[in-house]
Amino acid sequence: MSKDIRIRKGLNINLVGAAEHTTSKAVTSNVYALNLNEFHGITPKMLIKQGEEVKAGEPLFYNKNKEQMHFVSPVSGELVEIVRGARRKILSLKILADKTQEYMINKVPDLDTADGAAIKNYLLHSGGWPFIKQRPYDVIANPDATPKAIFISAYATAPLAADVDYVLKGKEQELQAAIVALGKMTPGKIHVSIGNSARSPFADLKGIELHKVSGPHPAGLVGTQINKIDPINKGEVVWTVSPQDMVILGELLLTGKFNAERTIALAGSVIKAPKYHTTKIGAEISTFLYASGVSEDRFRLINGDVLTGSKTTTEGYLGFYNNTVTAIPEGDDYELFGWNKPVFNKISTTRALTFSWLQPKKKYDLDTNTNGEHRAFVVTGQYEEVFPMDIYPLQLLKACMVKDLDEMEQLGLYEVAPEDFSLTEFICISKQPHQQIIRDGLDLLQKELG
Repeated sequence: MSKDIRIRKGLNINLVGAAEHTTSKAVTSNVYALNLNEFHGITPKMLIKQGEEVKAGEPLFYNKNKEQMHFVSPVSGELVEIVRGARRKILSLKILADKTQEYMINKVPDLDTADGAAIKNYLLHSGGWPFIKQRPYDVIANPDATPKAIFISAYATAPLAADVDYVLKGKEQELQAAIVALGKMTPGKIHVSIGNSARSPFADLKGIELHKVSGPHPAGLVGTQINKIDPINKGEVVWTVSPQDMVILGELLLTGKFNAERTIALAGSVIKAPKYHTTKIGAEISTFLYASGVSEDRFRLINGDVLTGSKTTTEGYLGFYNNTVTAIPEGDDYELFGWNKPVFNKISTTRALTFSWLQPKKKYDLDTNTNGEHRAFVVTGQYEEVFPMDIYPLQLLKACMVKDLDEMEQLGLYEVAPEDFSLTEFICISKQPHQQIIRDGLDLLQKELG
């Protein structure tokens, strides 16, 4: 039985360059990298030294604050570089991959008889735990906490995001194994949200409460779904897992092998043949970027989707949590009198000089130009039009900026993650970095009260 959720507030950003439903195997990468900045709040302690050999699935480092939480190598090979920053902080690890991959095989628990503690211990030591994130604070889940529920969003509404139903086709067995394991670690329900498509791999799985979601972006964000299904109150914890990470967890539970393979969508108007590529976590982006071809010499390459991804280069590496890589025009050209003429090729929530509202289904070729400079917040009421959660977005942003802990709590910071403010940042006429403001607020709240 499914429960329908209809989201009315939001904004669909229809961009040119969606990935076609064809998949190619990417060229095998020579070097794989893990960016430790993606593991927010983790203090790493290395388990192997530079120059040592490692198997795929073998621990590279652990979390200093939770020593049983291991982070493993996506491939077998030699740890050739430990990149450090200020105060010798570890920024990334680079592994020169073997031509023939060798996997570390873990002893799998019996999913029928194992309890939640045994499942948790197995995932912590085998490298599966970092895929489980928690709210509040939007960090890797605290294994000492018990979530009241677990949420999985299998409905992608972000611009040019990978089609979840397509990339998970045929992975029902792994998904079911992950569902069984997760269900033993919470006394609550596992909520799975899908679109109206009848081909969702989650449709016939057992042990879940299914929700059909419809509406514009951010209907597909797990934060929106949590807010509409079972909001978080102070003192409560929920866990979230992305669908593709569920496949890795399922295979790890069934076979004992950490298989870092994933299918990513290479999209964007700059890509000549946007489509899907099968690769591995941490692979060199160039191994699949040029196979699809690029139409411009200067473009912005984004590790993730255009709203929440991070800027990267053609020498960059696929992010640990990403299943989309996007390439769009750079947008640093000067537009003469751009502020004082009618605009037909840009998206706006207002009707002043912008006529995108006349063609709601039109696809746009947008670039990275912010069309304005940073300035103080202007109160327009626009944020509330695209923000479907029962939260006052502008007031919460201001509370985070002035570091008012009481206001941050009362206004609902426990419920949100930076991605929940990606759309308000996109439409912000003040050009404020909403996602970074929320990230800083969450870090402060966790430090003071967590």
